[in-house]
Amino acid sequence: MNPWISSLLQRLRGLRGLSLPLAGRGPQDRAAPVNAQPVLQDSRAKNLGRLAALLAQPLIKMVSWRPNLPGGLRPWITLASLGFVLAALLANGRQLLRIGLDPQGWLWLLLGVGLSLLSVVVNGLAWSTLLRWLGQRPLAEKPVAHYMVTNLRKFLPGGIWHLAARVEALRQGTAGLAQPVGTATALAAVLLDPLLAAVAALALASLGGWQGGLGLLFLLPLGLLNPRWLQPLLARLERRKARELHLDGPSLDAPRLDGPGQPDPSCSGLVASAALGTPKLTGYPWQPLLAEAAFVLLRFAGFACCVWAFDLQLSLGWLTWLAGFALAWTVGLVVPGAPGGLGVFEAVLLLRLGGLLPAAPLLAVALSYRLMATLADLLAALLADLDSRASQTGPGIASQ
Repeated sequence: MNPWISSLLQRLRGLRGLSLPLAGRGPQDRAAPVNAQPVLQDSRAKNLGRLAALLAQPLIKMVSWRPNLPGGLRPWITLASLGFVLAALLANGRQLLRIGLDPQGWLWLLLGVGLSLLSVVVNGLAWSTLLRWLGQRPLAEKPVAHYMVTNLRKFLPGGIWHLAARVEALRQGTAGLAQPVGTATALAAVLLDPLLAAVAALALASLGGWQGGLGLLFLLPLGLLNPRWLQPLLARLERRKARELHLDGPSLDAPRLDGPGQPDPSCSGLVASAALGTPKLTGYPWQPLLAEAAFVLLRFAGFACCVWAFDLQLSLGWLTWLAGFALAWTVGLVVPGAPGGLGVFEAVLLLRLGGLLPAAPLLAVALSYRLMATLADLLAALLADLDSRASQTGPGIASQ
């Protein structure tokens, strides 16, 4: 028997003594005093919470499982993905060279750059919405500008420097919030952003139909966002990311000030968000989830421009294109491969849609989208940086 299932069965046997709400109560229960009802309800809530956490443990282990490979999992995934794409390029090189773009095709690609640039802005707005859902107070467009500037760091080796910059900025009070936040809240804001984006993308992928059962499977992560299931998963992710970001070091764990001379109690040396405690999640994150879905749809709109540029719009239905793109984008986001999902997105897209289209034009679409999205990320960071510098120098010029 699978060890996870065996462990779950053993834990369930240990729950026999819990006072779960059951029908058929005895006379002694009916004779219980009225003032015992709140205690009974509190006990039921605790038991249900324990049961939910218990059932979530196998899923958490599956999400956090990593095989023990030399050098870690990341370089192997990167090599496999890039090797697959390189093999496809070599096999279809002649056909790719024959594919050309007319002036209208170049206009479609230019429009795709604009839509991809807009998607980065919407992604920053989604992060600001998430911060508000976590109980923080974003200051106008400042969190959006900070998100756009740090977004370019995802292409650095390691793929974590954009997350590290956002955690540090949130803790030091330079991310555009009314006041600095503790480390646990900063980690939650940074980790929930890609998690919500991935869940939203998979939900959009389900619009492609049954897909051999994948359409139903893509909807299951929506249930994971229930606070009862999301809370233990977020705690596990926070502990892991805290170790990856070395938040117990002097650079990121420098104490901030909550008031005049008052050190932040959450910066006492963070091994861990376990000691800090993850922020209490209240309610389902509908608003940030819908904002992330808008971001993914705009990202797909840029991809659709590449499809139009190479005259493939009639080859497949748009919902099929959306399903293939959303799945490839999600895998490129969550799988620890090359920075920015380089190679992973292209490999998954080829595997998902390669049987429905010729490989050469599909490769052309994938590669043009990669170049277009990277250019949009660069332009977004540049524009946000220029706007930040202009806002800093503006008052000085006005005073002269």
